[in-house]
Amino acid sequence: MHIIWSTSRRCFLRCVRFAAWPLAAFLAACSPGAAPQLQGYIEGEYVRVAAPFAGKLQQLAVHRGDTIAAGAPLFALERENEDAARREAAERMRAAEARLADLRTGKRPTEVASVDQQLQRANATRDLSAAQLRRQQELYRAGFVSAAALDDARTQLKRDDAAAADLQAQVATAKLPARNQEIQAAEAEAKAAREVVAQSEWRLAQRAIAAPVTGRVHDTYYVIGDWVPAGSPVASLLPPGNLRARFYVPETQLAQLKIGQSIGLACDGCPAGLTATINFVSDRAEFTPPVLYSKESRGKLVYLVEARLAGGAATALKPGQPIDVTLAP
Repeated sequence: MHIIWSTSRRCFLRCVRFAAWPLAAFLAACSPGAAPQLQGYIEGEYVRVAAPFAGKLQQLAVHRGDTIAAGAPLFALERENEDAARREAAERMRAAEARLADLRTGKRPTEVASVDQQLQRANATRDLSAAQLRRQQELYRAGFVSAAALDDARTQLKRDDAAAADLQAQVATAKLPARNQEIQAAEAEAKAAREVVAQSEWRLAQRAIAAPVTGRVHDTYYVIGDWVPAGSPVASLLPPGNLRARFYVPETQLAQLKIGQSIGLACDGCPAGLTATINFVSDRAEFTPPVLYSKESRGKLVYLVEARLAGGAATALKPGQPIDVTLAP
């Protein structure tokens, strides 16, 4: 009897020493042959979806508790102003592209034909002046006209030659596109207009937000008609892969853990065989109660451990739910 009482008393005193830990876990540790159990809880990493611009909420396509697929409509803000800005940018882009096309093609065919007709008249006038000069030269040699009259005929021919050459250059210029510098400037203007259209389309797209991930709608924070500030979340989503188990391991059991290790999970009413994989072990120790740091208090040092849920655990467990963690023996 004395031996049995001494063993039970030592076990009881050891459980009392770790009073900060849940009693059930340490009573299980006192049972001979039982796998060590720790208590923890489930934590969710929520995706809070917001729009980068402010506006009145016009559409809310989900409700709390719904399951939504990635890319499905989530909510939409008023978009009249952004839609008008996009149309204006599109019109400006078309005007810039039309100016560029006009500079690349040169003058219209009718304009070229008009200048060509002027050139033909100038050539005819020059031919007439050349004939007049030849006659004046013959009359001058025969002594019927003065040298001054001959000089007038020569001057007239030179004027008509210059006019014909000018119109010939105008015809050649009319058939050419604009200068390279003008075309480059028009190309830059058209490119800038296209960028403005892209910006306006992006702003318009940001007024209707789709779900970035597949998950369950944890909560919605506004109703239709509310004014939503820029960057304020309208809904929060919880993807199945964003659940994790959190628990604390005593310093004496820290050497049993490693990244990638599988652990067992259990909870009230949950199916058997739930598991998780350790993906984080804190390198900072914490005290369970406020105590003085000494060699005698090392048994109260604990380390935070996080584990990603595997298999059916991701759907069976909920954020905030308490769990029992079993480490591999």
